Amino acid sequence: MRVLVDTSVWSEALRRANTVESDVVREFRSLILEHRVEIVGPIRQEVLCGLREDAQFEKLEKHLAAFPDLPLASEDYIMAATFFNICRAKGVQGSNTDFLICAVAVRRQLAIYTTDKDFSFFAKRLPIVLHESRTFEQDKSSVHVQF
Repeated sequence: MRVLVDTSVWSEALRRANTVESDVVREFRSLILEHRVEIVGPIRQEVLCGLREDAQFEKLEKHLAAFPDLPLASEDYIMAATFFNICRAKGVQGSNTDFLICAVAVRRQLAIYTTDKDFSFFAKRLPIVLHESRTFEQDKSSVHVQF
């Protein structure tokens, strides 16, 4: 199954301060190597927001270009609004972008890979599939993807 990777995972993978690779980052790298990663424009925007230096922005923009945006349709926005209303009626809050991610994932039959705990609350009320990190053995011969 292809996987729509949320901003939280991209951010963890792109942090410079990472000295030890987390399970989340290892899983993300595996998904890249398996050609299963998907992205949408709103996630790309969130990943690129807040960069202080133009050179850093341009470098990251160039790396992200390897992952083309899935096109969004009007029905994605309508479904996102429906999902928002379903969750709000049950007392569950989320951002418009989060519900858009859920809508795109449902329409395109994608799993969502995120570290954002809000999605576990959405999954109890919406027909979304959350991608779980697989267990990895510490292997020094593993392939590393450089960002």
